[in-house]
Amino acid sequence: MITIHNVSKTYTDNTVLHIDSLEIPKGQSFGLVGNNGAGKTTLFSALLDLIKPTTGYIESNGVQVHKSEDWKAFTSAFIDETFLIGYLTAEEYFYFIGELRGQKKSEVDALLEGFKDFFHGEILGQKKYLRDLSKGNQKKAGIVAALIGKPDVIILDEPFANLDPTTQIRLKGIIKDLAINQDITVLVSSHDLSHVTEVCERIVVLEKGEVIKDLKTSEETLQELEMHFAQ
Repeated sequence: MITIHNVSKTYTDNTVLHIDSLEIPKGQSFGLVGNNGAGKTTLFSALLDLIKPTTGYIESNGVQVHKSEDWKAFTSAFIDETFLIGYLTAEEYFYFIGELRGQKKSEVDALLEGFKDFFHGEILGQKKYLRDLSKGNQKKAGIVAALIGKPDVIILDEPFANLDPTTQIRLKGIIKDLAINQDITVLVSSHDLSHVTEVCERIVVLEKGEVIKDLKTSEETLQELEMHFAQ
């Protein structure tokens, strides 16, 4: 589904990302972990053509992301609140995204109906602009918007941050369902090792922009990661 070919990103003399080869198959729940500055957001930004690699290229379903925009038809993401449109209400934003993805209002409404517990009565019907919602509620809106239109690839950067424990538990269920039951390729970065090992079947550790571990998740993975980052 996603293939990374000799991708690097260098600013002046500082190389912040260097991955020779990495493949993420369709339907895999893929976790990306690393300390601040490890290159996680840089990699996701390159996957979304928000930055141009210094060398190499990324293919998504056979499409080179820096040469064609065809990948946008089957890819969605929520990186941070800059992905939102602050002067819209949540409903207006959801319908806008739905229109971009060829969804009728009724189809968007049907999807939103399934996320009432996740929204916890704090998103829909509030008559608030997105910019006036809390960071956690902005994140909820952005994550659900990324699910509109049945994408094949969903990229979520630090999705658990700023969410209360109840919402984190519900989000873990959502991510598991996407990969296991809907065959969607889900890429998640997180500082929370427990959450990422619980929802991802594979975890890659980045350090100074390079892959230093590529793990198939097992009962021992969390302990292995904790030992690694404790050094």
